Amino acid sequence: MKPFLDENFLLESPTAVRLFNEFAVNQPIIDYHCHLPPEQLTGNHRFSTLTQIWLNGDHYKWRAMRSNGVSERFCTGDAGDWEKFEMWAKTVPYTLRNPLYHWTHMELRKPFGVKDKLLNASTAREIYNHCNDKLATDAFATQGLLRQFRVVVVCSTDDPVDSLEAHQQHAKNASASTRLLPTWRPDKAMAVADLPAWNQWVERLQAVANVAIDSFEMLLTALRKRHDFFHQVGCRISDHGIEQVWTTPYSDKEVGDIFAKARANRALSPVEQDQFRSAMLYELALMDHASGWTQQFHLGAMRNNSTRMMRSLGPDTGFDSIGDYPQAHALARLLDRLDSTNQLCKTILYNLNPADNEVMATMLGNFQDGTCPGKMQLGSAWWFLDQKDGMERQLGALSALGLLSRFVGMLTDSRSFLSYSRHEYFRRLLCNMLGNDVENGLAPNDMDLLGNMVRDICFRNARDYFGFALPESLQLS
Repeated sequence: MKPFLDENFLLESPTAVRLFNEFAVNQPIIDYHCHLPPEQLTGNHRFSTLTQIWLNGDHYKWRAMRSNGVSERFCTGDAGDWEKFEMWAKTVPYTLRNPLYHWTHMELRKPFGVKDKLLNASTAREIYNHCNDKLATDAFATQGLLRQFRVVVVCSTDDPVDSLEAHQQHAKNASASTRLLPTWRPDKAMAVADLPAWNQWVERLQAVANVAIDSFEMLLTALRKRHDFFHQVGCRISDHGIEQVWTTPYSDKEVGDIFAKARANRALSPVEQDQFRSAMLYELALMDHASGWTQQFHLGAMRNNSTRMMRSLGPDTGFDSIGDYPQAHALARLLDRLDSTNQLCKTILYNLNPADNEVMATMLGNFQDGTCPGKMQLGSAWWFLDQKDGMERQLGALSALGLLSRFVGMLTDSRSFLSYSRHEYFRRLLCNMLGNDVENGLAPNDMDLLGNMVRDICFRNARDYFGFALPESLQLS
């Protein structure tokens, strides 16, 4: 019987153990998509309690606590930090076989050094006090944590109207070991289902871009100005968090008329909404190509399903699920339209519905053009799928239908500075899969071949694909 969470956790063969320990474990991390607050990184924020760094904003844990019968007061409400943590500790034993059970104990082990105790009601106070003592030290402020995890790049998620002051300030910090770069997230530019909110956002865009937005063309002009500004601050990636891509046919006149109608706060029909979104998505893709960026599409989330809780708590509080939207036809039309004029930039597709793994993997092969290795990428297992089964299925689909060796690897997609254990989790699963192939005669026992493949997927592919400026020692690794 193997002990739980020992040094060979998830590694089922001697080959897997060797691959992980010799080639994966010490690789730096490029976190090219996350939701860490830039101000907390720049300000080297120090969290007072484990609750603040671990539970605040973590809708994964809130969902589990609600399922365990815990009152909302202990999730997002006014309960004290210890009270919230105690309720989480009481919930943890009930998360067995949920990925939260693994993540919880991996994050306690690294960086906090809790190796010999499981979190439950009886150990809660001791673990809480131990971790709070650690959080009081410099090594556990935000920059210290990223240094411990060997995170060399963090790409935050930023609205076109954001000032990026934290990014600019961080760039002046010569002692920082982690680069902080923005990511262009223009979803609100297309959010015309809620016209009052959309118009408020357009007013903010108008102010920061110093452009009078009185036509669709001027909206694009304002967005281009902000796109250029993001590029100057170091942005090289865009991201779209949408249900599915839009490719409803439209004419320039139709989009201009729809824009005027939207600015007048006159409700748009469903077809008009999709025409506007289709035009916006295409124009944004052209901007990314012109700047040499990588575009990301996070597809398939069905968000804010509880109207009652949306009214009470707002978005991103744990009331989202996997959607079953059709993806293939519209995605093919958008990518083909861009490719037909040689204006398709590097692209990463993330599917939330696991049924779309093979759809996405085969779609990417249609638009690889030989300009660079792995131009079109199947993104890592995302959100509800970034767990053992989801990661293994994503790796399997990519292996069967693409080139796993060119994969740009794992990201956190997290709001927590403790989530970098997910990279370790991913690396263990990757090494285990390759190790099992060797043990079963499905891959050669060639440590040079396999070791370089592991290093590439863990770090070097992302480094080369995104082209982030890094210290020379990392460029040569």
